Formats: sequence, C-alpha cells, structure tokens
Amino acid sequence: MEKITNILAYEILKLGKYEISIYTIIIILAIFVGTKLLLFVIRKSLFRRTSHHRDVGNTYALFQIIKYVIWIIAFGSMLETVGIQLTLLIAGSAALLVGIGLGLQQTFNDIVSGIILLTERSIKVDDVLEIDGDIVRIESIGLRASKGTNRDEISIIIPNSLITTNKVINWSYQTRKARFRISVNVAYESDIDLVIKALTESVDGNPEVNHDQKIDVRLLEFGSSGIAFQVLFYSESIFRIEKVKSDIRMNINQKFKEYNITIPFPQMDLNLKSIKGKLDGNNETEPAD
Repeated sequence: MEKITNILAYEILKLGKYEISIYTIIIILAIFVGTKLLLFVIRKSLFRRTSHHRDVGNTYALFQIIKYVIWIIAFGSMLETVGIQLTLLIAGSAALLVGIGLGLQQTFNDIVSGIILLTERSIKVDDVLEIDGDIVRIESIGLRASKGTNRDEISIIIPNSLITTNKVINWSYQTRKARFRISVNVAYESDIDLVIKALTESVDGNPEVNHDQKIDVRLLEFGSSGIAFQVLFYSESIFRIEKVKSDIRMNINQKFKEYNITIPFPQMDLNLKSIKGKLDGNNETEPAD
C-alpha cells in the first residue's frame, strides 16, 4: 500500500509552488472521463424524450447550454486539482482579460449572440433560414458560430452575431409548411375559367404540395401584353421548394398546351406617320433665270 502511495505521489512536473503528480493526472483524467460520460447520459436522456420532430431543436439548444455549463465546472475542478485558485487567477489576470476583450470584441459578440440563440430558441436545429438572400438549413448552433447547408449542399459557417443583428427570415419558425406562389401571363383572348382550372390542376398534381390547404388562383392585373395570374399553394418542402416550383411550371406548360391557352410574349406596335407631302415640298426647286 505504501508503495502505491509513493507511486501516486511521484512528482512529474513542478512549476513554482504548483506540483503535478501521477495522482493529479489521474484525478484530471477522471474528471474529464466523468464529464464525457455525464454528458453522454444527459444527451441520451434528453433526446429519448423527444417525441416530435419540432422538439429536436429545443432539446438540442437545452443540451448545448447544459454542456457548456458542465464543461466550465469541470475545467474549474481541474484547475483546483492542480492547486490553482480560480478567484486568484481571475483577480490577477483582470487587466489581461480587458486587453484580450478589446482585441477579441467581435469574437465575444459572437459568443454572446450564441448564448442568446441557445436560450431564446428563436432559431433551432433543422430550421430553414434566409440569410443575405441565401437559403440555409441549420445543422448545429455553436457558442461562436452556427453551421448550415445551402441548397447546393455547401456547408456555410455563420457567425452568430450575423443572425442576431441582421434581418433573418425563419421559414420554419411557426410551422413546417409555408405558402409559395407562381406567376404566369396568358393572352387576352384566353378563357379565364379555363386558366384557373389549368393552374389548379397543375398544382394539385404535384405530390409535394400540401393538399390540406386550399390552392388559390388570383388574377393580378391586366398587363401590357397579357393577363397576369398567380397561383398560391402550401408545401412542406421548404428547403427544396425551387425544385417543386420547377415541376409545377412544367405541369402548367403541359396543361396550357392541352387547353390551347397561349402564353404571350411582349409586343410593341410601331405607328409610322406619313411625311411624304413635306418631303415633296422641300424638294421643289425654282426655275433658273
């Protein structure tokens, strides 16, 4: 027993009054492993109770907050094990922290924004956002930055401050479906009732359209080259809606051919005013003497 005690007390490194022994390393490793196991159990417990798809984002945000708090406590315990008093460390490095804070102001801004996102939960994992004209699906929310994927399957790292300070459209904040619209012009001689029928059938035939909601067709205006219509529909394929719109436009084109509905092209009438008389008058010449 005494031999084991001597081995554990064996000094590996000494920095001033701080000593690191085998026993200290074992305690630090135990804290690290214990923290990982605790977080694993908490994660499994939280996500096991998540029954609805919409609750995944809330559960993820809660787990992220718990994870950061537990790791801060674990890191403090590791320092205490080495013999470093956190209160003295903070007090002694106050001036240094001020300088670091000024130099890393934007980073701290992102971190504070990350805490806001995780606690406020206005944006969650799997939400579809429109940021700077780009559509992004959020995959993870970190303390400094969030990770997402756009429609081209390109990973995008978004600083959290960009989300909290700029105008961001959350397409899936209140519901997993949204309303979309497609505009089309038809010739003036077209039968309006037949146009409405063709547009409704074109949308209704797409499987990605939510058929629990009514398909609405509106006459927008009488344009210079045709009558402008707009068809509105709901869909849950928010992230891939451009593909859905493309399929519907193909259906519209096919239906218009079946019903002999013409899509007009811009036309311009040019009226030429005759000035022949004026030209003839200008060409008259007086007889020579």
